[in-house]
This record gives sequence, C-alpha cells and structure tokens, in this order.
Amino acid sequence: MATITDVCKLAGVSKATVSRVLNGTAQVKESTRRAVFDAIDQLGYRPNSLARALANNSGNSLGLVVSDFEGAYFGTLLKQAALSAEQHGKQLIVTDGHDDPERERDAVHLLADRRCDAIVLYSRFMSEAQLAGLKAGLAIPLVVINRELPAELGPSVCFEQAGAARLMMDHLIGLGHRRIACITTPIQAPTGQTRLEGYRAALGANDIAVDPQLIEHGDSHLEGGYLACRRLLERGMAFTALFAFNDDMAVGALRALHEAGIRVPQQVSVAGFDNEPMSAYSQPALTTVELPIQAMTRHAMQLALELAEGRPAPAPMRFRGRLVLRESVTAPNTSD
Repeated sequence: MATITDVCKLAGVSKATVSRVLNGTAQVKESTRRAVFDAIDQLGYRPNSLARALANNSGNSLGLVVSDFEGAYFGTLLKQAALSAEQHGKQLIVTDGHDDPERERDAVHLLADRRCDAIVLYSRFMSEAQLAGLKAGLAIPLVVINRELPAELGPSVCFEQAGAARLMMDHLIGLGHRRIACITTPIQAPTGQTRLEGYRAALGANDIAVDPQLIEHGDSHLEGGYLACRRLLERGMAFTALFAFNDDMAVGALRALHEAGIRVPQQVSVAGFDNEPMSAYSQPALTTVELPIQAMTRHAMQLALELAEGRPAPAPMRFRGRLVLRESVTAPNTSD
C-alpha cells in the first residue's frame, strides 16, 4: 500500500507540501498541486481521512444530493463527483431527494449535520424561495447544479437549457421541417419550462405558429416517451419531426413510431436531448444535444471544494449544448 513518503518521492516534494496540497491550508503553485495529485493517482494513495478530519476540525467530506439514482445521466454525475472528491482526498456522502423539495431540504440538513465541508445539490423542483431559505439556514457552502440562479442566491453551475433546445430546433427548421412535435420533460420543473421556451422561440423566429396539439408533456422516462408519442399520434395531427426533451423519451418515441408503422427518419425525424451513451446505439442512432454533465459536475465539485477551503468563489460558468448529428434526423420527405 502506498504511503505519503512514496507520494513525496514521486512528486519531488516534501511531506509538508503534500499535506498543504491535501488540506488546502496554504497557497501552493498549480504545477506543484498537479504533481502531487498525479502522484496520488499513479500510486493509488489514500489519505487518512479520519486523521485529516480531526486535524482540521471538519468531516473531511463533501455531500451530494441528487434527484434520483436512475439512468445513465445520474450515473455519470455520481461517477464524476466521486472521482473529484477522491482526487482531493475527500469522502463523498451521497443521498437522493426523490424529486421532492422537502426531502431534498431534509437531505441537505442531514449532510450538514454529518459535518460535510460543503454540499452540492441537484434539484429539479425546488423553487428559488425554497433555495434561499435553505441556504440561509446553513453554515456551510451550498452549490446548486443544473439551475441558473440569481447572484444573491449564491454559487450555481448552470446549463443554457433554452439555448440548447433552440440549437436543435434551428437544425430541424434548417432542414425544412415546419411541423415539429415535442415531448417535454416535467413541465413543473424549470428545466422543462426553459426547454419549451427554446422550442417556442425557434418557431417564432422562423414565423412558424406554435400548435398546442403538437406539444405533449412527458415524465423523462422511456415509457413516458413511448406513451406521449402514442398520444400525439392518436390526435391525428401530422408532423415531420419529433423533438423529445431527453434521450430516454426519444427512444421510447422510436418504439411507438415503429409500432405505428412510421419509418424513422424517412417519414418522421426524431431528436433527443442529453447525448446519453445509449443514444449512439439506438436504431436508428439518435441525433441529440449534448448536455456536458461530466464537465458541469467537475466544475460544481471544484467550486464546492474552493468554498469549503475559504477561497473566493470563482465567476459563475454557464455551459452550452453541442449538436450531435446521427441517423434519426433528415430533411422531410416531400414526396409522401
């Protein structure tokens, strides 16, 4: 088992320097910090968390509250959060709030009671007023991920939801689609609302009327996308493209279209959102918008660490989507 002495030798620094890097107790050059963490990763060194916690009068841990544990999206988030905590010698304590603001609040207070140094919260339904009340009652930093919040509510890591939806819609409209159906994620949540805003804005910018009959609300799950697509088809309203606000629902919609004898993309193009791993392996492979959840999680964890160590909060970062073109979208077939 690797020791701190082994880390010192490989990184070419003293034990005191390694200690300062791990504890964040003094300024250390970035090149030195990287050398120490590279040595730790290479050797598989595990700091003595209990000893560090006692020395620093802290739990030497970071808390993470997520909405759910289900799916590749949250799997990626959890994996990156664990990696970021491990690289900084911190323990990660994770719980979920079951998409319920009250349970999310209780989960945050539970982690604070366990002496976490900072907490990262992923909440889809908690209102800004509830977040303000939660932060006011905490003595430790709270970083909110995937929500764009006013500056007075403290640090957050956000994604340009409306802009990303607009990116996909502009692509579909650019191909010639004008009858574009959509399946939203839960519309009570800010994410569903802002993606729908992007959908509507793209139509308006291209002088295409918004047809409420082409909008169906989903629940973010495979079966929800399947059922929402069936409801759209049952209305008998023609559309040449379908934009589902996450990849799970897009794949569910692919199944509903297949059962209805509708070919994708020859008769209806289908687009998703998130760029989950399965989207490249669906049949046909799914055109989607990439949501960089790994990079966002890494940034949120780094922000939490810096705040926990008493460093000034860096400038907020807004992440943007990237169009991923695959087989499920093409120009509309005007010969039918």
